[in-house]
Amino acid sequence: MADPQEVLSRRVQSALGAAFGPEFADTDPVIRPSQFADYQANVALALAKRLGRKPREVSAAIMEKLDVSDVCRDVEVSGPGFINLTLREDWIAERTRRLLDDPRLGAPLQDGQNIPLDYSAPNVAKEMHVGHLRTTVVGDSLARVLEFLGHNVIRQNHIGDWGTPFGMLIEHLLAVGEDSPEADLVTTDPNAFYQAARNEFDSSGPGPEDFAARARRRVVLLQNGDEETLRLWRKLVGLSKVYFNKVYDRLGVTLTDDDLAGESTYNDMLADVCEELESKGIAEISDGALCVFLEGFTGREDKPVPLIVRKSDGGYGYATTDLATVRHRVDDLKADRILYVVGAPQAMHFKMVWATARKAGWLPDNVETVHVQIGNVLGADGKILRTRSGAPLRLMALLDEAVERAGAVVAQNRPDLDAASRDEIARMVGIGAVKYADLSVAHDTEYTFDFDRMLALNGNTGPYLQYAQARIRSIFRKGGLELSEARGRITVSQEAERALALKLLEFGAVVAQVGDLLQPHRLSSYLFDLAQSLTAFYEHCPVLTADTEAERESRLALVAVAFRVLVQGLDLLGVEAPEHM
Repeated sequence: MADPQEVLSRRVQSALGAAFGPEFADTDPVIRPSQFADYQANVALALAKRLGRKPREVSAAIMEKLDVSDVCRDVEVSGPGFINLTLREDWIAERTRRLLDDPRLGAPLQDGQNIPLDYSAPNVAKEMHVGHLRTTVVGDSLARVLEFLGHNVIRQNHIGDWGTPFGMLIEHLLAVGEDSPEADLVTTDPNAFYQAARNEFDSSGPGPEDFAARARRRVVLLQNGDEETLRLWRKLVGLSKVYFNKVYDRLGVTLTDDDLAGESTYNDMLADVCEELESKGIAEISDGALCVFLEGFTGREDKPVPLIVRKSDGGYGYATTDLATVRHRVDDLKADRILYVVGAPQAMHFKMVWATARKAGWLPDNVETVHVQIGNVLGADGKILRTRSGAPLRLMALLDEAVERAGAVVAQNRPDLDAASRDEIARMVGIGAVKYADLSVAHDTEYTFDFDRMLALNGNTGPYLQYAQARIRSIFRKGGLELSEARGRITVSQEAERALALKLLEFGAVVAQVGDLLQPHRLSSYLFDLAQSLTAFYEHCPVLTADTEAERESRLALVAVAFRVLVQGLDLLGVEAPEHM
């Protein structure tokens, strides 16, 4: 256990049990960072009323039983009853040195859960746009963090691969030819293919053999399982996979074809979903549609809002598919916790789906469902980021521009590197900048997309953190050393050394918090604080030119820990760590 806050919490809890009885041993000791010491235990104020004693009396009783002499050099009661705790420098140093030999860097290995994680979810034969950026990047970071904590993450890429547009798309595929350059647009410029199909549909004549009529018939054939139609549908899905994978490869996310679990996956389950809801009296016919009316879900004039599970024309919608998805993830994937990284506007929909699933007995009380709500990406005008024509901004074009802009910065700063090295750094920096900008703000808030700010080498940016780890690599190159050779005993005699070491000891607790709260921005904030601690450390504590050999060895070991924490932290965010900057 590396986290000082956790160590102190357990010690104070032990003192609470000893002072007031075992029933108090699980009381939250309310350990918080303090401006007057390293930490402060505020539990006395909360316990005073319960015990019928003054807070300072409670603090005094805790102090009598508190055994922290091996951890703290100063313990005192201040104010109305705060217990100030200042850590011993040798304890800080020894715990920090342990991190060099700890592959987990202080992060706990939690009891493993099965966690289906629904994220990204683009549509077949449609361009991924900037709206897909956040769900893909946030979802992938959560997958990395949860796996690092010991959970079995089952990635679920719920792509839009079914529905009425496919009649139009299949007919257009036949019109242009399956192996034509126009068909290949699905792998490079899906919007061009989709728009061509849409234009053909919209301009079609009314005759039974005109495009629109053929497209409508094709939908029926698709839904009825016609083998030739399914073959053409599979062709479109396959072409789209090529495109998706190009974007995922460019973004550096961990999604693969094995993670695809599109809408079509659940087709065979939809009739059963409706039948069971109706037989259990949960769903009823309203205006020809099969609907679920749930208590507490009302709209204008307090009228009940229906969850439509079968349309009046007999077709199924998102609600039906999402209910089947819940059943599959509980029954087949044995989920303990199901996460949906999806846009915030879907909040009401998911609440209704989950409430229906619980009522039907498909979603047991011991299975948690969480909507990780994703806010919008805005342009400089404060509106959702789009092209000048008003169309959604293509994600691949945005990523290419990020790399191009980063390339110009790298070329200016590192003319000494060869072109291939500069290109590789530009890719890491450009993509890392975009991903980090997304991950550095709370996932449910909006943020303004600004290339200049994202690519800045100072401030809370991806390049700033990438530079922080690259600078450590540079220190070791200048010293003619490998990072693995930093094995010295750590001491923290200087305030900047002490502050850096304390920040390093927080890493494991921060990662656990990200996994528990599903908030990657907490890890981003931590890494930024760590990089700032490193900057202050360099200002006051020379490494290679330290006064003594022991001091030099200590500081090399300290920055080696910092390097490992930075690289591991960036990896959990999905951001690469370049050798040079």
